[in-house]
Amino acid sequence: MTVSAPERRPEDENLGVGANLAYGLQHVLTMYGGIVAVPLIVGQAAGLSPADIGLLIAASLFAGGLATLLQTLGLPFFGCQLPLVQGVSFAGVATMIAIIGSDGAGGLPVVFGAVIAASLIGLFITPVFSRITKFFPPLVTGIVITTIGLTLMPVAARWAMGGNSQAPDFGSVANICLAAFTLFTVLALSKVGNASISRLSILLAMVIGTLVAVFFGMADFSQVLDGPLMALPSPLHFGAPEFQLAAILSMLIVIIVTLVETSADILAVGEIIDTKVHSRRLGDGLRADMISSSLAPLFGSFTQSAFAQNVGLVAVTGVKSRYVVATAGLILVTLGLLPVMGRLIAAVPTAVLGGAGVVLFGTVAASGIRTLAQVDYRNNMNLIIVATSIGFGMIPIAAPSFYHHFPAWFETIFHSGISSAAIMAILLNLAFNHLKAGNSDQQSVFVAGSERSLRYRDIAALHEGDYFRNGKLYDIDGNEVAVVDAHHQPEPPAQPRMHAASSGSS
Repeated sequence: MTVSAPERRPEDENLGVGANLAYGLQHVLTMYGGIVAVPLIVGQAAGLSPADIGLLIAASLFAGGLATLLQTLGLPFFGCQLPLVQGVSFAGVATMIAIIGSDGAGGLPVVFGAVIAASLIGLFITPVFSRITKFFPPLVTGIVITTIGLTLMPVAARWAMGGNSQAPDFGSVANICLAAFTLFTVLALSKVGNASISRLSILLAMVIGTLVAVFFGMADFSQVLDGPLMALPSPLHFGAPEFQLAAILSMLIVIIVTLVETSADILAVGEIIDTKVHSRRLGDGLRADMISSSLAPLFGSFTQSAFAQNVGLVAVTGVKSRYVVATAGLILVTLGLLPVMGRLIAAVPTAVLGGAGVVLFGTVAASGIRTLAQVDYRNNMNLIIVATSIGFGMIPIAAPSFYHHFPAWFETIFHSGISSAAIMAILLNLAFNHLKAGNSDQQSVFVAGSERSLRYRDIAALHEGDYFRNGKLYDIDGNEVAVVDAHHQPEPPAQPRMHAASSGSS
């Protein structure tokens, strides 16, 4: 008996040390601003000193690197082995600040305790989420991927304006011009470069944009050497975790949102790189998320999740290798151990990231549109499902204060455009495509207004003089032509006569 070799997956390609380092650094530059933003915001809310905020940032880099290695390389039952970069999730920022409240730094142990307990609860409920892949057809995944891209566009805009809304030069012509120059460089390298240059266009454009910024005095590297060159993580530096029920319950809502968003990211990456993501693999990815989130507070970090902006980088470059992203994980761990390297990357002007972000995040949306193009919109409610879900996901982007008067748990869930669109798409797909009781053809103006189309092979099979009457097809002599089921349709003629298409109707 011959045993067939296991099918080689696109994400298992190893490009070599040099390429892994270059593409991995590109991933780190893309998500660096996002991964340091959460500890910076939370540290400031807790009233920490600059030195302690630096420890929070280093811990987040270190924990994110370890989580990325677990997600990409995997262990038994942990890690989806897909090119996904892990880092501190934005979903919990508002909740963590609320937990800290007026207690200042004293609230951090309560935050860490809530993250640990809620993540462990999330670890036990992952089997529920890992069995929902059948409810994620291209209709749903396309909506989610498109919404991820659209949701990230305001981030790119803020980066292009300078990143810090309190800075005097926020939104200045100089910042926006620097972002535009970086964007132009990405497009130019993608057009005129060879395959290797094209794939590294994001990284090269960031380097070129930074050099231009230095020339015009818009980048400051003077503080790169200030501070320690190397620093080991300090476990429990802010005290032992404290477990309070109210804090745990509020953080549990964040964990559920994280599970929804990570499920969407895992399925989106699988769709983009054209690899199969079954329920077991999805469950392994979610378990890696939860175990990473439960361990991160021990080092001084917070909930971990997949970074949507790096999904865009995978789509732009076409580099599907998980070993590239694993290398990015190693770089993050190194940055967590070498603060000097973190300070070097932090000196890259935010406007440069904004120029690259327009391409990155726009590509995510375009990938979602490409997926939605595979959906059948004839005689069903798929068009209104797409319209309603994307529109619902855009509400918190267009009006960030839309849910401010709702309960905190509700706002936490629906303040994210990604989770809003994902929940709406799943529910509407269930209501109209799975629970079909009461459904009928042409059940809304959206269905009736759908574009009609015919396949070329069907038209080409007609002969001159063919005509339809009372739902039946007849030839020129009045003989009925059999119309067979689509699954048993014979092959079209070898030489179809195109002129028959114009004369075959009456």
